[in-house]
Amino acid sequence: MRVAAVQMNSGLVRRENVDKAIRYVDEAAARHGADLVVLPEFFNTIFFAQYRDKAHFSLAEKDDGPTITEIREAARRNRINILATIYEEEAAGLYYDTAMLVDRDGEIRFKYRKVHPAAVLSLEKIYFRYGTRFDTYQLDDWRVGVGICYDMAFPETARCLAVAGAELLLAPYATSRRNLFQEVLQTRSFENGCYLAAANKVGREGDWVFGGGSAIIGPAGKILASADRDNEALIVADIDREEMRQARIDFPSRRDRRPDIYTPLSAEIDPR
Repeated sequence: MRVAAVQMNSGLVRRENVDKAIRYVDEAAARHGADLVVLPEFFNTIFFAQYRDKAHFSLAEKDDGPTITEIREAARRNRINILATIYEEEAAGLYYDTAMLVDRDGEIRFKYRKVHPAAVLSLEKIYFRYGTRFDTYQLDDWRVGVGICYDMAFPETARCLAVAGAELLLAPYATSRRNLFQEVLQTRSFENGCYLAAANKVGREGDWVFGGGSAIIGPAGKILASADRDNEALIVADIDREEMRQARIDFPSRRDRRPDIYTPLSAEIDPR
């Protein structure tokens, strides 16, 4: 499979952002022959969760709204799979940070809703509810799992997905973090023997400057393709099951795991 990741900056006009993303999709398909393209988190808007403003609830869309409708058409036209993450309105007052995988036929194959809304610097928790599942999905010949941005700061996210059969981890980002950004992604790949494709925003949006550094990483933790910290980019890499198999033989963490003694990870914490 040939995987592409888009690193882009988003402005105030949603239609312009979507058009830009679709140009990258067209390029990934026509120029590079990609099978899958990953777009950044909230690629169709500025990163609104840097502000506390009820007006930003109006940025949410349903899965049949204008953004995903255009993404579905681009996927169908290019015969390519697209992972597109938007601020989703499930119902009035109920919102999620949702990654939607649109397949080559333009159909929404699956949705993943961010499990860990960020509240370190951003205000995501006031804008959307958390998801509750780490599912994996079949995409062409590969089993894929998704973790959105802050999700991937938790090793449990990637491990749950890998235990559930994921071979390729998809990670849409909107982060300003530069320190250890790619190193954490390399660790998630290495410790689980999975490929990982991360697509981040870049440049200034409102008061934040996003950190770029989008990367596609191999199952042994090697960076296969990488974008810089300052510019928009489209990166592409091929993934190979035999390489994944060898990485899992070389570092047999699946054999050596001890889930029978990991119960403290899911136990209630005594605050005393």
